[in-house]
Amino acid sequence: MMSQSAYARAGVDIEAGDRAVELMKAHVARTRRPEVLGGLGGFAGFFDASALKNFRQPVLATSTDGVGTKVAIAQALDKHDTIGFDLIGMLVDDLVVTGAEPLFVTDYIACGKVVPERIAAIVGGIAAACEVAGAALLGGETAEHPGLLSPDEYDIAGATTGVVERDQILGADRIVAGDVVLALASSGLHSNGYSLVRHVLLTEAGWSLDRQVDELGTSLGEALLTPTKVYATDILAMIEAARGDQPGDGIHAISHITGGGFANNLARIFPSGLGAVVERSTWTPPAIFQLVQGVGKVSRADLEATLNQGVGMAVVLPESAVDAARTSLASRGVESWVCGRVESRDGVELVGEHA
Repeated sequence: MMSQSAYARAGVDIEAGDRAVELMKAHVARTRRPEVLGGLGGFAGFFDASALKNFRQPVLATSTDGVGTKVAIAQALDKHDTIGFDLIGMLVDDLVVTGAEPLFVTDYIACGKVVPERIAAIVGGIAAACEVAGAALLGGETAEHPGLLSPDEYDIAGATTGVVERDQILGADRIVAGDVVLALASSGLHSNGYSLVRHVLLTEAGWSLDRQVDELGTSLGEALLTPTKVYATDILAMIEAARGDQPGDGIHAISHITGGGFANNLARIFPSGLGAVVERSTWTPPAIFQLVQGVGKVSRADLEATLNQGVGMAVVLPESAVDAARTSLASRGVESWVCGRVESRDGVELVGEHA
């Protein structure tokens, strides 16, 4: 019997890492775009940039992010094939709000112990989400950190790069008073506020993840692990459908509603002197948000400053473009509604009561 290497005795299993790479290859292959060169396993991934010659003035956009403490729910449930949607949702949907098409993604997984099947499940979820986003999973890294993370612990992060025509970049400079705000439904909590949610429901209330919750129609764990909605291709299709012929037509700006809540993220896209009034009465937050507020006795101010409240994206556009935008979204199964209007003011104010 061969003796263990010094590295293996220190807790790092190189052979397990190699097996994990073999298991994930089929997942990664499904995300391949024509511009991708080479295969998995090299020191770097290659993407043929000659495709950018089709652009008049291509601008590259990039974004990096992680999943946060939602990984603790995946680990507790020993279910690892959906957390990749949370990573890709955080990455490509930060990118697409500028109008950029995501081209490729790289990921990073740090774990206490490489369990090949678990790593393959994580990467499988990342790859499946990349397929939804139309982005290639170009490469990544899996690092084993014994002594820093326990054998069942891991964290994931990634980066994405996309491209957009310079004169089609969306943002504050396009917004004008009288524009409306279109809300796009979230799939749930997405990947933000889990430190608050876990503290309120698991620590303070003492609920277990396998607890069946009538209001949710499922177990608490299943509800908390609901994958983030990946909007990238839906947003790009909406932008194209609403594009007009005159200056000022079409989508003006988009906000990805992540950590910090609806109003705070929406306010980020407005220029000085312009803001919005948003009517709570235009929607009802899904049950999971009401549950966190009720069980944890969380104030509305704290809830709205932390969670998305059922809105995953907010689109600012002229009223004349609303029908085209909503028709495009509806054809792709994305629920949307007009929730507010742009005014000459600073910041975003939520008014009224939810329906």
